Amino acid sequence: GAFKFGGYEFFKQQCINSLGYENAVNNRTAVYLASAAAAEFFADIALCPLEATRIRLVSEPTFANGLVGGFSKILKNEGFGAFYSGFGPILFKQVPYTMAKFVVYEKAAEVAYGNFFDKATTSSGKATVINLGCGLVAGFAAAIVSQPADTMLSKINKTKGLPGEGMTSRLVKIAKELGLRGSFAGMGARLFMVGTLTAGQFAIYGDIKKALGATGGVEIAK
Repeated sequence: GAFKFGGYEFFKQQCINSLGYENAVNNRTAVYLASAAAAEFFADIALCPLEATRIRLVSEPTFANGLVGGFSKILKNEGFGAFYSGFGPILFKQVPYTMAKFVVYEKAAEVAYGNFFDKATTSSGKATVINLGCGLVAGFAAAIVSQPADTMLSKINKTKGLPGEGMTSRLVKIAKELGLRGSFAGMGARLFMVGTLTAGQFAIYGDIKKALGATGGVEIAK
């Protein structure tokens, strides 16, 4: 969350500095997408070891007694590289997820404030509700876009690859085994989970920004 939300704001500001404000406004969708992708790349470097450990603990409940124990056991038995065995799939899952999440949120907020509300006079409570609604829509979009990769990531972290088997061949094999329908298994539950989670994230993040007086600095919506 720190890398993703903070990084998104940071890279958005860098795009504005590079392009100039008017060009950034006119090309804001590209700015949103590029900023989200860059932020997520760095977030995934931090996330991948934790995600690999979490999935191992879920798939093998007796593997270790917690995150620290699981992390230590993987490091000792399989080496540091094991934490990044799923780095390709996690990028494949998380980068489109985050790009969809932020661009849809920005577009939904633009529609809300452009057609239904006056941002200058909107109360703090109403702004939180708007953030919740826009975040919910963004969460649904992000869940749909990233579901196949999320399923593949879970599969690839649950089992070890065969000797000499590369990441690409493992991904191709898993994709063939799952098929299109299999790759979207559990979609309903994930829509509920990601939708509510994302709504909460944007509401909380918006309130934190307001509390810190950090709003308005990187806004390029018309």
